[in-house]
Amino acid sequence: MSAADPMLEAERVLRICSACMYCDGLCPVFPAIDGKHGFSLSDVSYMSNLCHNCQGCWHDCQYAPPHPFAVNLPATFAELRQRSYADHLWPPTLGRAFRASSLAVPATVALAQLITFALVLSTGSTEMLFAADAREGAFYRMLPWPAMAGLAGGTFAWAVIAITLATLRYWRTIAPGVTISEIMRALPVALSDIITLRHLGGGGPGCHDDGAPPSHRRRILHHLTAGGFVLSGLSTMVAAAYHHLLGVAAPYPVGSLPVMLGLVGGVTMTVGAVGLLGLEARADREPSDRGETRLNVAFLILLALVGASGLAVLGFRSTPAMGLLLSTHLGLVFGLFAALPFSKALHAPFRAAALLRAAIDGNRRASTQAPEAAGDTP
Repeated sequence: MSAADPMLEAERVLRICSACMYCDGLCPVFPAIDGKHGFSLSDVSYMSNLCHNCQGCWHDCQYAPPHPFAVNLPATFAELRQRSYADHLWPPTLGRAFRASSLAVPATVALAQLITFALVLSTGSTEMLFAADAREGAFYRMLPWPAMAGLAGGTFAWAVIAITLATLRYWRTIAPGVTISEIMRALPVALSDIITLRHLGGGGPGCHDDGAPPSHRRRILHHLTAGGFVLSGLSTMVAAAYHHLLGVAAPYPVGSLPVMLGLVGGVTMTVGAVGLLGLEARADREPSDRGETRLNVAFLILLALVGASGLAVLGFRSTPAMGLLLSTHLGLVFGLFAALPFSKALHAPFRAAALLRAAIDGNRRASTQAPEAAGDTP
């Protein structure tokens, strides 16, 4: 029978897994528990973020329900991952916002929309909001550059600072005593695992997403979403260079570099986010956690809206709909940045930290085994 406390349940399940080790090779969680008989809060917090939720262990486990042991490692880790996010956020108010993120994220985005529309109306007129304007500088006649750059820069800086502090606090929890030289030696392997999402491969065949045979759809859709987000950010940076270095104000020609980066980024981010939402809708609920599913859906909807609204601005920027679409898109972007520190976006730096710790542990195991192997040599 499973225990009610998620920490006790994690210890119970991990002891069974450590004794069995049938799933060794599926992901880095199992090498991390090999030979261990006790698991601290730090261990469990580390392993819960090392898990990529491919659910391979759920499908391979001989002790999963209806077996009386009722081992459900993916659901157990999903609940503990959320606790690890909330416990390490700073200031602590963010932890409370994270626990209520299904309300806090939409409320933040709605507030950002209200502020954006208020600024647009206060600096222009209602008629301008519904008037066609395709001339150079049209975007800044809708919302002046200082207001646009100030809101974007302020919310983005807030997100970077809050997420960096949370990640550093998490790192101190899961990796006490790690030296800089150990980090530098482990960094290439960790970066490779982070960029390739190797552990979303479920040991080779992929993830069990919707009861169908395992596939690499989730891994591919993750790459599209993350890649689209990065390209969209690059588009904004290149546009800023056009504005400040070349003296050319938006909107830019369709064939220009900022527009092409934004077009490809917007399409891939929207396709990736919508595809991941489709997988969430068809997912097997038993090895999942309801709270994590809500987090995933809220974050993916927001990303899809940001991508789709950006594409709509590009498609209708010469029409009277430009003002309304641009204001909506900017409000969504400001809301996304403001909500990032208490959204599912936290999974990226926390999982990266766990992968770095796993790479360090791998190097330590290799250096321990090397002298032993040398001693066995006649």
